[in-house]
Amino acid sequence: MPGKSLEGDYQKRRVVELFAGVGGFRLGLERTGWEVVWSNQWEPSVKRQHASEVYVARFGSEGHVTQDIEKVLDNVESGIVQLPDYELLVGGFPCQDYSVARTLNQAHGIQGKKGVLWWQIYRFISLGRPPLILLENVDRLLSSPATQRGRDFAIMLACLSDLGYAVEWRVVNSAEYGFPQKRRRVFLVGNLVSKDFIMRNPIELLTSDGVLAKALPVRLTEDQPILNLGGLTFPDFTIEGDIKSVSDHFGSEDIRSHFLNAGIMYKRDVWTRKVTAEFEGKRQVLKDVLLSEKEVDEMYYVPDSELYKWRYLKGAKDEQRVHKASGFQYSYNEGAIPFPDNIEGPSRTILTGEGGSTPSRFKHIIPTPSGRYRRLTPIELERLNGFPDDWTAGIPEARRAFLMGNALIVGIVERIGISLANKYYGSASAQPGSITKHAF
Repeated sequence: MPGKSLEGDYQKRRVVELFAGVGGFRLGLERTGWEVVWSNQWEPSVKRQHASEVYVARFGSEGHVTQDIEKVLDNVESGIVQLPDYELLVGGFPCQDYSVARTLNQAHGIQGKKGVLWWQIYRFISLGRPPLILLENVDRLLSSPATQRGRDFAIMLACLSDLGYAVEWRVVNSAEYGFPQKRRRVFLVGNLVSKDFIMRNPIELLTSDGVLAKALPVRLTEDQPILNLGGLTFPDFTIEGDIKSVSDHFGSEDIRSHFLNAGIMYKRDVWTRKVTAEFEGKRQVLKDVLLSEKEVDEMYYVPDSELYKWRYLKGAKDEQRVHKASGFQYSYNEGAIPFPDNIEGPSRTILTGEGGSTPSRFKHIIPTPSGRYRRLTPIELERLNGFPDDWTAGIPEARRAFLMGNALIVGIVERIGISLANKYYGSASAQPGSITKHAF
């Protein structure tokens, strides 16, 4: 894979997409002039690669690889496969356990299957050193695992810092920017900076000048002290030690994570603040994406005889239960969630188990004008994520729901894509200028 430098003059905005799913990143970015030149999607332990099937059906097979990314990288490192030139690496991947048993140069020391995806991203970045990175993950990444609050995110930041990247991140609730779903995700933007770059105004980057601040405006939730000396702002803390040390010790004595919902990292120094969305545009709600009753197949309507199960599962509970295996008796408590879902506000987050007719605490159930209750259809789930109608058509209904539960909000990516192009190319038009050195 050819390496890249910020010194280059890139007349194209070429993208490599990892863990592509059904193409949410690609949809959002290509609407703003970026070009995806290579993509990878592989779901382990399944007979059919439904996500990859959808991706190829919508975008074609050119440049798309349906293969375990570890095998792809093995082939790249051995020279069997060569990847195209690109300027931006994107990917969304699950929150996982990133701990390492040994140092990074001892790859066999990475613990467990859960940490594999991040380390493959790390390998990919190490090989290509793309000028720009855009990653997405669930918001609990900032505080995981429970035994070492923030350790996983600290490992990611330390890895990226050691490769020469400055990073900004933000937890985004899509409903706060007018989208019809309360989907919270952390977005991370990395910029490969030259060695003589100086980070002078990290708080301004976080609140007004950075890629994420331009795309998704915010304000500080409260006055927070900023210590300056000689034109430089003191960091809130520094991620110290080699990656093994970060894995072993970061957050081990903390009740809560050091990482707030927005931040900047450069040379392992971290500035982090709590921010609130600022948005005055049109706000969509759940009812804005709903089909009319006559358009909905009978299979999505809940029989009256099943409603009591839905009410029970969604209701508050304080009851004694017995563990089937051990016979141990324990108290079970949980709060209520809305029954039915409020269609006058943004929807709850779509989960991967949304499909199927079995009553569930977490599936959506909505009232209809006729007085009946029903589940959401695949088209409505697609609309809640910003995909065109029937984007996932052609695969089983439950898998369509599963894929939407794993997807991201296309419109959020679109806004970030515009901001990336404006900041690093000077324009979001189809003919960008050269990428700007020191643009971070």
